[in-house]
Amino acid sequence: MFGFHYRLERSAIGLVAFIVIVASIGGLIEIAPLFTIDETVEKAEDMRVYTPLEVAGRNIYLREGCYACHSQMIRTLRDEVDRYGPYSLAVESSYDHPQLWGSKRTGPDLARLGNKYSDAWHVTHMNNPRDVVPESVMPAYRWLLRDQLKTEDLGDHLRAMRAVGVPYTDEQIQFAAQDAYGQANPDSPEASGVAERYGEATNIRTFDGRTGPLTDMDALVAYLQMLGTLTDVAHTSETAEVE
Repeated sequence: MFGFHYRLERSAIGLVAFIVIVASIGGLIEIAPLFTIDETVEKAEDMRVYTPLEVAGRNIYLREGCYACHSQMIRTLRDEVDRYGPYSLAVESSYDHPQLWGSKRTGPDLARLGNKYSDAWHVTHMNNPRDVVPESVMPAYRWLLRDQLKTEDLGDHLRAMRAVGVPYTDEQIQFAAQDAYGQANPDSPEASGVAERYGEATNIRTFDGRTGPLTDMDALVAYLQMLGTLTDVAHTSETAEVE
């Protein structure tokens, strides 16, 4: 085996050819499943798109590097399902660009985090994680509660998502900034438009505990409270398997 390797290293053309062959095999293994993606990705009739506020929260999640310590993909292993809930399905990430599955778990997986804890718990956790989880090594993100959320470009964010296949309507893009405000201000006139455009199951409340101008905390908590709730297909599949 080593003799073959040594001889191969002495031939530049042979080494390049071997590298091309090995890379082609690896590429084929990665690319081939994409030809059957329409048959392998589950269907979810109840799937909804992210609201503008949730999109903003996802952007903050990326900006702050949360994905470096938290995965968003529950494997089919028994201990993972027992701890986190039904294993993740491909369709649940169909509107994610890029996907945030991850494999690093300094903190727990967040795929089924939505509505597991109260908004107040999340705000406290972000402000100082040790207040709710004494053994936590997560840093504090106190500025999220004082930094005002930028909303004027949310329509552009939705338009960009539509360009890669997320089915946002012209109306959703047009009212993106208003819907972001309305989702975190349930008593405002803008709140009714959120339910009309994104469904009655959408979380509409004061995520950071305060009405009025939006904060980065509003957006991030709205995003976290949405995780795992865009569709019930995973829970439906689990029930069907049990039956």
